[in-house]
Amino acid sequence: MDVKEINKYGQELIDCLKLKTSPIAIKLIPKGGEIPEGIQKVDETMRHCQLVDRVRRTGEEFYTLGEDQMCKGGAGAMGLGEMPPKVASGEFYYNKLKQFSTQGAARRTLERVPKLPPNTTEAILYSPLEKASFTPDVVVVICTPKQVMLLTQAMMYKTGGRVEASFAGKQSLCSDGVVQAYKEGKVGVTVGCSGSRTYTKIADEEMIMGIPIELLADVAAGLKEICPK
Repeated sequence: MDVKEINKYGQELIDCLKLKTSPIAIKLIPKGGEIPEGIQKVDETMRHCQLVDRVRRTGEEFYTLGEDQMCKGGAGAMGLGEMPPKVASGEFYYNKLKQFSTQGAARRTLERVPKLPPNTTEAILYSPLEKASFTPDVVVVICTPKQVMLLTQAMMYKTGGRVEASFAGKQSLCSDGVVQAYKEGKVGVTVGCSGSRTYTKIADEEMIMGIPIELLADVAAGLKEICPK
């Protein structure tokens, strides 16, 4: 699949679903890999969820290193450095955020968060899908439940089956939206997390779908068949 084809699919997603913001192309550059020429480094330190939200609204394309990622939990999940010990142990969610009854409950939840091995990612590329200059690993779509329904129906159009959602309302745009689709090669649906809904403009009525690039063509083809004309 070449870049022009990927861009075409991006525009088809926008047109069929009547999206108000762009689907986001995300690529994880492995450790030691090269960043494509012509892509600029992001101009400020932000959280991954903020970067995703910025790109879908502004149409910018850029890359980030670990030093550009403000949320080290999200960066660690995507292999940009180590997962902070207090996040990995559940202490942060238990003691500071008060989101669990015990630290053990928090730890068990964080142990099941999809993550890549520490320090295996060199950089992350971000772009609107319809304008991306690179082939992404994952496409993240932030949209309404009805639009997620249509994406699900599009995914099922060719072969049938079911979309299996796995989420905990923690590390949603990084672990659920990117890493899970990247590792498993399956479409995943998630609902956001406290961080992504605090630090971005993601609306209360929006949710997230992560689509591995290998399935993008099938999703786009299915959408053309089932979207309201």
